[in-house]
Amino acid sequence: MLQFRQFIKTHPDFFRHQKSVVVHPHDELLAKTILRFIPTYITPNQLTLFRIMATPFVFFLTLYNFYTLGIVTFVLVAFTDAMDGSMARTRGQITEFGKIFDPLADKFLIGSMVLILVFSNFPAWLGFTILALEIILIVAATIFTTKFHTVRAANRWGKTKMMLQVIAVGITMMALLFQFPYLLTIAAWVFGISIGCAVISLFKKGI
Repeated sequence: MLQFRQFIKTHPDFFRHQKSVVVHPHDELLAKTILRFIPTYITPNQLTLFRIMATPFVFFLTLYNFYTLGIVTFVLVAFTDAMDGSMARTRGQITEFGKIFDPLADKFLIGSMVLILVFSNFPAWLGFTILALEIILIVAATIFTTKFHTVRAANRWGKTKMMLQVIAVGITMMALLFQFPYLLTIAAWVFGISIGCAVISLFKKGI
C-alpha cells in the first residue's frame, strides 16, 4: 500500500479527476440507490483495486468447490465493476488510472474463472478463444495508448461482453452447485455470444 501511495505521488496526472461527458441511465439509477450509501472518501480506483485483490479469494473458493459462497462472492466482486464506473461518471472521478486498470481488473477476474470453470466443463477451444481475445484486447489497448498517448475507455460492446461473461460464469457455478447439466448448455451459449461481443469490441478499438 505504501508503494501505491508513492506511485500516486510520482504520477499525479494518472489520478487527476476528470468529469464525464456522458452519464448513462444505469449510472443515475445506481447513484440514487446503492452509491448513496458509499462514503465520498471511497473512490472508484479503490473499488477497482478491491476487485483485483478479491479475485484470488474468489478463485480459491471456486477451485475448492465452495460454489455457494463462491457464487455470492463472485457476483459481489463482479458488481464492483458497475459500481466503480458509475461512481466515476456521476461523481466526476474519472482517472487515467481507472481507464487502464478497471478493464484489466475485469480480465483478471474473468480470466481466473475461465481457467477453473471453462476448461474443466466446456470444450477447450472455448476457453482458449475467450483468453486469446482478452489478450488481444489488452495488446490492442496497449498499442493504442503507446501510439496516441491517451487511454481509450471500454466501449458498449466491451461492457456487454463483460456482463455476459459474468452471467455465464454465474450460470456455470449454479450448474455445478445444483448438478443441473442443462445450465451448462445455456452458459456455453452465453459465452459464445460474449465472444461475438469481444470481436466487435476489438474492431471498435475498445477494451
